Amino acid sequence: MPTPAPPSAQAPSDAFGTPLIDVSALVPGARVLVKDETRYASGSHKEPAARAVVARAVADGHRHVTIATCGNYGRAMATACQAAGVECTVVLPAGWSDGGEAMRAAGAHVHLVDGSYEDAVDESRRLAAIGDCVDGNVDGPYVEAVLEGHGVVVSALRAALPEPPAALWLPVGNGTTALAVRRQLELLGWDTVINGVGSAGNNPMVTYWPGPYRPLPPESVTTTDHNQPLVNWHALQGDEAMAAIAATGGTALGVDDQELCDARDMLAAHGAFPTAAGAVAMAGLLRTACFEGLAPGLHVVVLSGR
Repeated sequence: MPTPAPPSAQAPSDAFGTPLIDVSALVPGARVLVKDETRYASGSHKEPAARAVVARAVADGHRHVTIATCGNYGRAMATACQAAGVECTVVLPAGWSDGGEAMRAAGAHVHLVDGSYEDAVDESRRLAAIGDCVDGNVDGPYVEAVLEGHGVVVSALRAALPEPPAALWLPVGNGTTALAVRRQLELLGWDTVINGVGSAGNNPMVTYWPGPYRPLPPESVTTTDHNQPLVNWHALQGDEAMAAIAATGGTALGVDDQELCDARDMLAAHGAFPTAAGAVAMAGLLRTACFEGLAPGLHVVVLSGR
């Protein structure tokens, strides 16, 4: 079993229960905290968004939610639906994640499809259209609830930190987290830079930064055991997310599988245990620190999944 980090390495947990861990030792001369969102029950930073979608669906009279997932959102939605007593159907590309085992354990129906995440999205929308379930995808009818949920991380940081961080480092897949975080930063009046990190060559946001946004050729992306949750040939909210990142003066960058694994392994010594993909934002910070150096001030890194 993983052993906790020594008390001296732990900053106080925020008001939402997921800890901030001081990992400044990984980047000498910089102040770096990781926001360990893997500590949610589902192991995913997407759990607040899933819970917000389920709450809105129940308020509208729905008792069945369907979504597509690479893994993280599926676990989060299965957990949220189980807690609310709502039926859940998750569409997952065959061979991805753990084959849906964790989602089934949380009571979800898992529907496997051949192809990519984008194929899973199409199938989940088809199921929502012909069945008694509602579309809970990140760009579906409850998109505002999704964005509210993903913005919770900013509220958590406001409660835990004495002043705004200089920069936030976030994972990018569909771009939802970056878009939601930017909205919350604006509401608080925080002048915080957003940096988005994804799998190099496997996401249009990091491939075509600084834009304009366009999808990648579907055949050009490559999934591995380490990068699976990060692979998109079409980021559903990529265009908006790129604009949101640019508005803060930030950047979008890609890292390779070795960098993902190195970041994961370094974090373990500090009591944080994300998957390699879950450590993507940390990998981006480490790459930037090595090749360009970090801007002054506090950097907060969001860990996304275990």
